[in-house]
Amino acid sequence: MKSKRAVPAVTSLPESPQVEGDHRVRRYAITMSIRIACFALMMLVQPYGWYTWVFAAAAAVLPYIAVVFANAGSDSTETVAESPTLQVEAPRVVPEPIDIGDPQVFRITEARRDDA
Repeated sequence: MKSKRAVPAVTSLPESPQVEGDHRVRRYAITMSIRIACFALMMLVQPYGWYTWVFAAAAAVLPYIAVVFANAGSDSTETVAESPTLQVEAPRVVPEPIDIGDPQVFRITEARRDDA
């Protein structure tokens, strides 16, 4: 019995590099926005206490976390190929032969002309 080769469907392809890059930039921007908020809270919240040190530690550590998360691509997630053979197959239609009658043959011949 002949085995069918499983062809991956288009829906099982990984996301495009443009979409992945946009996702990385968005993660980096959100993480750095949280860092700016932590830095502002560290400076503005009065009176200073233990939470000031928490905001300072977050503001110091978040750039490293932002870069690591931004550089971590989707390489760790493996896409699973979907088999298109699981879909319903269309019925096979055999075209009927067309009777064209007596075909005419046109023959074109060219001769070399030396006008120059």
